[in-house]
Amino acid sequence: MNKKDLITEIAERTGVAQKDVGTVLEGFQNVIESELQNEGKIQLIGFGSFETKTRSAHMGINPKTGQQILIPETRVPMFKAGKRLKEALK
Repeated sequence: MNKKDLITEIAERTGVAQKDVGTVLEGFQNVIESELQNEGKIQLIGFGSFETKTRSAHMGINPKTGQQILIPETRVPMFKAGKRLKEALK
């Protein structure tokens, strides 16, 4: 499912116009991005939480040359599924 399909599905299930759903979804994405940039965390009880994790620097191998390279420390986004979401997948 892509973004357009998601907007259509939400609009059908809620009776809200697709344009309005698209605006809300865009706002949702912007809030998550902004909060994670500021090293915050967003928790949606039952669904899951969004946060960042720092991946430490480590050695890797360049697949083209086989040479070892240093991969620098970086922050990555993480999503941890909540209890209700996990149970829905069983």
